[in-house]
Amino acid sequence: MATSLTPEKRSLSTRLNLYVANTRVGKRFKLAERNTTFTTELRAGTATFLTMAYILAVNASILTDSGATCSVSDCVPLCSNPTIPLLNCTAPTHSVIMPDDSCKFPPVNSGYSACLEKIRKDLIVATAASSFIGCITMGLLANLPLALAPGMGTNAYFTYTVVGFHGSGSVPYKSALTAIFIEGLIFLFISAIGLRAKLAKLVPKSVRVSSSAGIGLFLAFIGLQNNQGIGLVGYSSSTLVTLAACPRLSRAALAPVVMSPNGTVTLVPGGSVSADILCLNNRMESPTFWLGVVGFIIIAYCLVKNIKGAVIYGIAFVTVISWFRNTPATIFPNTEVGNSSYQYFKQVVDVHLIKSTAGALSFKGIMGKGHFWEALITFLYVDILDTTGTLYSMARFSGFTDPNGEFEGQYFAFMSDAASIVIGSLLGTSPVTTYIESSTGIREGGRTGLTTLTVAGYFFLAFFFTPLLASIPPWAVGPPLILVGVLMMRSVVEIEWDDMRQAIPAFVTMILMPLTYSIAYGLIGGIGTYIVLHLWDWGERLLGKFVFKKGFKGENLVNDVANGANDAVEGVHKTLQV
Repeated sequence: MATSLTPEKRSLSTRLNLYVANTRVGKRFKLAERNTTFTTELRAGTATFLTMAYILAVNASILTDSGATCSVSDCVPLCSNPTIPLLNCTAPTHSVIMPDDSCKFPPVNSGYSACLEKIRKDLIVATAASSFIGCITMGLLANLPLALAPGMGTNAYFTYTVVGFHGSGSVPYKSALTAIFIEGLIFLFISAIGLRAKLAKLVPKSVRVSSSAGIGLFLAFIGLQNNQGIGLVGYSSSTLVTLAACPRLSRAALAPVVMSPNGTVTLVPGGSVSADILCLNNRMESPTFWLGVVGFIIIAYCLVKNIKGAVIYGIAFVTVISWFRNTPATIFPNTEVGNSSYQYFKQVVDVHLIKSTAGALSFKGIMGKGHFWEALITFLYVDILDTTGTLYSMARFSGFTDPNGEFEGQYFAFMSDAASIVIGSLLGTSPVTTYIESSTGIREGGRTGLTTLTVAGYFFLAFFFTPLLASIPPWAVGPPLILVGVLMMRSVVEIEWDDMRQAIPAFVTMILMPLTYSIAYGLIGGIGTYIVLHLWDWGERLLGKFVFKKGFKGENLVNDVANGANDAVEGVHKTLQV
């Protein structure tokens, strides 16, 4: 017969757990009912944060590439002779060059670069704030161990497809935030009336499943490049991409040119100079590349061994090495920008207020803009698929779902997710979503909203360490982007590869996302291919009943067509539900 320990012999954690379980907090979060403890929830929340904290640096870096609210007005005039200060630049010997749109592109104007640095700090805080609010809402209202933060994939779509690199896209940053804001309100509405799950089921399964893998490939492709990655992949004039990873001094920028019949070469009107994407020589000799490879190995090995916080360990190692000055892989070179960044880094602790991105959304000029509405619909579609799928999969993983697939707290979970999108847009960031990394905390035993509130606490602490977070280099961010792509490729096992009507749309969706640098184009290509490949089957369902079975009978033709159409609609509905 077992005997219980006396209160004096129980460990401190055991006594704490028993005390909390009997308080209003323990009963509110159903600790005993869900067979968990207070310390278990704290440990689970810590594990979840460690696996998703990379979003603070990664999301800010990606969104900064959009240029955000920076514009030509932030660029400073220059002298035609760069060795002469602007004050001494006088005609007729030297002329002052007034900035135009080209100042936003490499070689980037120093004024614009300074603006980008401020924006990156704003976006780190915006990421932390939106994640904090989302986690608080989910933990308190839904009581589920599901953490939220700006989603990977949608942030890349926001930056590189919608707004474009340094604002070169079809939708301005402020209008793109408006698209997210409106999309969030629509999302909130359909979640409130219970339509969210039903809308997700209208998308063909092959496209629905493959879109996750396609986004993973897209993120990995970004992580392999220079601007936001380790630099292994570079530009080739003959094959578009090739092996690179050469030192910065061995790279060159490109510009679009035209050659006239007399052989004169001129810059294309409106064309801009690219970043240093062409590797001239010394391939595979970049110090930052090899440092990024070490970070990749650290993260990969930790994932293999199922070590919690794998991504953080890799990012931390590469970042700390990059903080040492006067090394080939330093993030603080002896330049004006490098010195300025180093001075800010040395502050360590700084309460940075969001000055530019908060409340930046604008409703001006959105009516009649096709690209704006395309972006809005794509954000809505991706959020419906991604967040709904993540919520249900995490609920199943936690053991919360019933035979019908429903789970406790489902309504408030959907509402919290949707409300976080609206809040994120007001702070200046891309859509907030439920994170698949929540599975780490669930694996640690997290079963209640206390896990999520613990994650919120860590995001709150991040507000005070902006200088450190702003000093994480691209080659530290690249490895987790590649490995996040690995994790997102898991979904391909659900594709019916033996059925070409399912396999082809799935492959088109996956391959187009990275190669067109657009999630929207991948989704459009996949859905379009799916429709084309099923038109014959749908036509047979429509015509078969009165053509192949009854033949044409004048007096019954209308009824036959109506009955055939009903069969076709039913067939399409069943097909989409597969």
